[in-house]
Amino acid sequence: MTIQERLIWLQERTSLGCLSMETLGAIAAALQRQTLPPQQALSEIGQAPQGLYILISGEVVCHNAEAAPETNSLTRGSTVNLRSLLLNEAAQEAIATVTETEVWFMPRQQWQDIIQNYPEITQAFSQDLAQELAEVAQALQQEQQQQEILRPYLVTKAKRGVVGKSRYAKRLRQQIREAGTHDRSIYIFGEPGLEKDNLAALIHYGSPRRRQPIIKIDCSILQKSGAELFGRTDGKKGLLEWLGKGTLILNKIEELPPELIDKVATLIETQTYTPISRPGDPEPVPQQTAAKLVAIAERQLPAVARHFSETIKVPPLRVRKADLAAQVEYYTSLFCRAKGLDKPTLTPEALRRLQSYDFPNNIRELQNLVERAIVQSDQGSMLTEEIFWSAQGKQKRFRLNLLNAYPTFRRFLRSPWWPDRINYGFTAIAFPLIIAVLFLAPQTRDQNFALNFFWAWWWPLVLLAFPFVGRLWCAVCPFMIYGEITQKITTELLKRDLKPWPRQQAEKWGGWFLFGLFALIFLWEELWDLQNTAYLSAWLLIIITAGAMICSAIFERRFWCRYLCPIGGMNGLFAKLSMTELRAQQGTCSAECSTYQCYKGGPQKGEGLETAGCPLYSHPAQLEDNRDCVLCMTCLKACPHRSVAVNLRPPAIELWTTHQPRAYEVALLLLLLGGIFLHRLPEINQVLGLNVDLSQFWPHLGLAIAALGIPAGLVLLTGAAVQFLNSPPKAKPFLQLAYGYLPLVLGGSLAHYLRLGLGEAGQILPVTMATFGLQGSTLPIVVAHPAVIAFLQGSTLIFGTLCTFVLTKKISKQAWRSLLPQYLTSLGLTWAMAQIIVGL
Repeated sequence: MTIQERLIWLQERTSLGCLSMETLGAIAAALQRQTLPPQQALSEIGQAPQGLYILISGEVVCHNAEAAPETNSLTRGSTVNLRSLLLNEAAQEAIATVTETEVWFMPRQQWQDIIQNYPEITQAFSQDLAQELAEVAQALQQEQQQQEILRPYLVTKAKRGVVGKSRYAKRLRQQIREAGTHDRSIYIFGEPGLEKDNLAALIHYGSPRRRQPIIKIDCSILQKSGAELFGRTDGKKGLLEWLGKGTLILNKIEELPPELIDKVATLIETQTYTPISRPGDPEPVPQQTAAKLVAIAERQLPAVARHFSETIKVPPLRVRKADLAAQVEYYTSLFCRAKGLDKPTLTPEALRRLQSYDFPNNIRELQNLVERAIVQSDQGSMLTEEIFWSAQGKQKRFRLNLLNAYPTFRRFLRSPWWPDRINYGFTAIAFPLIIAVLFLAPQTRDQNFALNFFWAWWWPLVLLAFPFVGRLWCAVCPFMIYGEITQKITTELLKRDLKPWPRQQAEKWGGWFLFGLFALIFLWEELWDLQNTAYLSAWLLIIITAGAMICSAIFERRFWCRYLCPIGGMNGLFAKLSMTELRAQQGTCSAECSTYQCYKGGPQKGEGLETAGCPLYSHPAQLEDNRDCVLCMTCLKACPHRSVAVNLRPPAIELWTTHQPRAYEVALLLLLLGGIFLHRLPEINQVLGLNVDLSQFWPHLGLAIAALGIPAGLVLLTGAAVQFLNSPPKAKPFLQLAYGYLPLVLGGSLAHYLRLGLGEAGQILPVTMATFGLQGSTLPIVVAHPAVIAFLQGSTLIFGTLCTFVLTKKISKQAWRSLLPQYLTSLGLTWAMAQIIVGL
């Protein structure tokens, strides 16, 4: 290209065309044609330019410090570095080639020489530079004014990201990323303390708008007119106009004044608003806003939420227990770094305690709890369970985990000794021997140690154990040991598959089946004198064992124990009074467990041992009472996360907290109440002067049924009286209040068996000798004086009555006077028991 052609090209294609032909000719003569490779820098921000470039062909892009990473493509004829060379300053733009590019180039020094020789160049561009400078000054002033107006509302940064690796955290991060890619309105709602404003800031600072301002407005303190937000027609700008292309956070939008609901709805749907006018002001003209709108609420309000294009529901911390470890780690690091402290380590026990808490104030509460724990730890190296003393729900307080307090106890319960070696090494062998003794030895209690053991030892001890260890007996019960042996024969030798449980039918009818079976056992025991007839007592044990074996041959696990066993039903009922419980940390289970080995069984995992799963199909994290837990500790052995706990607790606390009443349980309770009177028919016959001949079957049966039914009828009438005297909204249902009699029933049953326990159990040595036809009259015996027995029986009845008063009050949560009929009935039953048991 000749000089003349080059001159014409500069005149027609570049901004240098305003210069004279002489000046333009000098520039044309000095230009050098160059071919530049891709990614060649023509200008770098803050660096002095190497020279003047004029684009001939190819793709060149530039971006400046304020707009990064936004880029602009240059067109043919664009001049590069002209402004920087004229003002002799560093480059304000970064310009580079994208493809192979043809340019005209003039070195910096040569350009400076041309400027000195031709002052026309400076004069020609000075006016443009002055105008540009004025625009920059005006923009700066506008920006300063904008900053001044928006400063009280500015959100300067996002405090933190979303911490955690749970599926909830991942989904929330994904929603935030997607929300930053578009300009649509967003509605964020969730419980208090979830830092929803921080999530809105994350959306803004992760979007192309991040160089624009972001402000947060509390909707509860907005003017009813909306002038603060929308501005006025008299020229006073509102926050929306000052905000420009930034982001507006409407915090607490559920507290928006009713007068502004329609205006804000229009703003959200159409991105338009109308300035506020006063009488005499010009007619307002709707304005368009380029701001992104984000609303924050603590509950979902359909009337407001439906106007937004996108909704983000922030999950509460209680469903994100898997994130607790990472969040505690984050807040611990944050606080220790700010205070210059050594970072402590969170113990597994402390983590489990945190996971058992629901955090009603969510992340904010967790952060405060962690900071307080670090201060309380006195710069210790560990954050232990005791430091997080407030991290417990109301229903989980007043518990002492015995497994943590006594590690040896935990090791024993996880060992093969409990209960397998006890069951198969002793009970499975001893039980058939006892049955044989009951059949073959003399048939009375004073000559048969097995009969003595069953009635004088087992019954008093198991009743006495209920308030302490609940349903513990079921873990070593011989009935189900032979049921498990039957299952092994069925599955391993006969190769038959066991059926799943018919849960729906069993839940509906199982309790009534065991109730009926227990009623028949009561009548059989009384009418045929099982307490003093060995072979009949043996048949009772065989029948119950046969039921367990038949069910075990058909159904998997312990179907008989959970739904049909009469002794198990009684044990489950009285276990509700226990001061111990087996539970699991629900937070730990939901956060860390994905295999459910405690419930389903499975191979060894970590410290979790191989098991077949819970024999009663009860997940320890879902237990709300002691009815369906036999304390076999299968879950404790299977759990790899140390979630299972054996707690010391206030006795019977479940009855006034988490308990769900059941009609068949109340029926069984009333049957057991009648059983106390059934066992004392001779005394009742004598006290009432009935003169019924108990040697005759039908009169005996009639009196036995009356003894079973009359106390139950009295309790039912009392329940009706309580409901009649109290208005329905306040009165508890009868099924719920009936559990208040449970301590009295247990106390009366124990008082009855104390006569055998204290009067005959101590004769076990001579009775054992008599069983085998030997003389044992010289062997020691330990029996209590009749007066001592009567005193203990009376004390047991009084204590059971007092506990019934307290428990009834706790269950009902009503005034004492409103429960007067139930208290009077309890006193009447106690007096009647004292007459026939103690003989007052």
